[in-house]
Amino acid sequence: MPIRNTLARWGSVAQLLHWVIVVLIIVQFVLGYETHWATGLAKLKTVVPHKSWGITILGLAVIRLIWRLANPAPLLPDTLKPWERIAAHVTHYGLYFLLFAMPLTGWIASSARSFPVSWFGLTQLPDLVAPNRPLYDTLMAFHYWMSWLLVAIAVLHVGAALKHHFVLKDTVLRRMLPFTKT
Repeated sequence: MPIRNTLARWGSVAQLLHWVIVVLIIVQFVLGYETHWATGLAKLKTVVPHKSWGITILGLAVIRLIWRLANPAPLLPDTLKPWERIAAHVTHYGLYFLLFAMPLTGWIASSARSFPVSWFGLTQLPDLVAPNRPLYDTLMAFHYWMSWLLVAIAVLHVGAALKHHFVLKDTVLRRMLPFTKT
């Protein structure tokens, strides 16, 4: 399988970044849910890895965006209607936006409450803003609602991929799956 994208298929680097980020988003959603309801030490045991994985996703999103800019995406099928093309672009831009916005709002919110953000205990990241409780409250609300927006867009994304595979019977899903042929 080629490392770089082709007009017909995502390359192995794009696939790896895609699927690692997918798994980490699922991990984040579970940790975020547990963090939301936990208290005391139990909350600390979920929020610390939640922050570390969030920073990891942010780093991977930067790499993914750079790779994507250097490697044009495979072409969309000619069978797509104009509104479907627009929907595909809007959902992809939305996913990219959220890959950056979610970790950054979490990091800024933590800074606003003087809660440290470290990356797996190996290094502590700097605070991005001065302590500010109203800013923390606002950002945490955005962070929470963006998580549900991420779920909604991801469901649309998966639904579209499944429609391409099972209804339209084209190669859109297979070209992002490793070890498959298009």
